[in-house]
Order: sequence, then structure tokens, then C-alpha cells
Amino acid sequence: MERGYEEHMVRRRAEIADRMRAALAASGRREDDARLLAVSKTVGVDEVVAAMHAGYGLFGENRPQELVRKLDALGERDGVDQGAYRFDMIGNLQTNKINMVLGRAALIHSVRSLKLARGVSDRVLRAAAASAVPAVPQPVLFEVNVSGEESKSGFSPAELLCDLEELAGLPGIEPRGLMTMAPRGDEGTARRTFSGLRELRDACREACPDMALEELSMGMSEDFEAALMEGSTLIRLGRVVFDPAFVL
Repeated sequence: MERGYEEHMVRRRAEIADRMRAALAASGRREDDARLLAVSKTVGVDEVVAAMHAGYGLFGENRPQELVRKLDALGERDGVDQGAYRFDMIGNLQTNKINMVLGRAALIHSVRSLKLARGVSDRVLRAAAASAVPAVPQPVLFEVNVSGEESKSGFSPAELLCDLEELAGLPGIEPRGLMTMAPRGDEGTARRTFSGLRELRDACREACPDMALEELSMGMSEDFEAALMEGSTLIRLGRVVFDPAFVL
């Protein structure tokens, strides 16, 4: 990896951190109230290693095959601290690919339906039974289509509230929070989407007090500051992290 790219990564991380601090402070939140996930789906292993050298430790992939490929490649790299990073699954997950991410993805952001939640829980229990070990629930987020766009997947807010009791009782998953994506190009609409997810999280907590749902995964390269202002705990940044041509 060229030295210039690694230097860019260090500068850009500092710029993003400054913007995050400002957005959090403006909304009365603490600096450690939110974390940054570097979306590595469009880059190679060299770029991921450069990001690690710049200080990133949390990454996200949207395809199970690429998640496996990157983790395997990083496991063979000299000089890479295997305990210094984690990968999440952030993209659309098909039922027949669940086994590929179990044991590899620290957190699945994209559980978009009751059917998929049941599938993840079932696979966890089956794997535990086959290995004769206690089942360790898979941490997940429920993906919600707050904006109602037909092009986006996820629970509708009403569906999530309706299914909440069953979701809470699935033994193979550990619900950690909610995830959404906002329509692009309009900050006002984005903020309404993000505030809608926060309000839904609060309604879920009231309906099911045993579910803390501490994580709100929302905000990407174009709208992460608006997301932080509305309560995001986990922003997912790809181009702004890895593309030197992206104007922050």
C-alpha cells in the first residue's frame, strides 16, 4: 500500500473524528456515545490493513462471501493483531447464507423480518446441538424501513412492534438494537427518518422492557452528522473513509 494512501487515511480519520465530536456536542451527547464502522465492502484487504494502521478497528461487509474472504486473508497476514478488529454483517442476508456469517460476524445489522430472525436463531441452535455445546445467541439488529421507501427492505415500524414479543423470545438471537437507512439527498427527511428510529426504539422498550436495544445503527457518508444529532450510536461510513476523492 502506498505511503500517501496511509497518510490520507490518518488525516481523514482525524477529520471524521472532529465532525463526530462536533455533532455529538451540539446534541448534548458525549464523545463516547457513538462509534464509527468502516464499511469495507468496496475495497481490498490492503486497504483494510491501511485503515487498521490508521486506527480503525470496526468494519462492515455486505456480502457473506466477502466477509469470509477478508477474515481468512487477514488471518494469514503477518503483523495484523487478530484481536484488534471485528467485522459486522451489514448487508442483505439470505437464509441460505446464515451459516456463513455465524461465528464470523460480531453483529448482524440486517435482520429484516421475523422469518430471517427465526432462521438465524434456528441455525444457532442447530450448530450448538451438532457440537454438543451450549448455544451462544447471535447479536443482531432489526432493520427497519422507517421512511417507507419501496426500494428499502426491513420491518415496517408497525410490523416490528407486532412481532416484538416473539422476537424477544427467540433463544438463538440477542437483540442489540435497530438499524435504518435514510433517503438520500434531503437532510430534513434524513433527520425525520433517524428520529423516527429513535422514537421506535423507545416504543419497543416500553412494550418490551427486557429488550434494552441500546444500538441505533444509522448514518452513512452523506448524513452521519444528522444521524448523530438524532441519537445514532453506530455510523456506517464507506466512501468517506476509503475514497480519497470523497469531499468531506
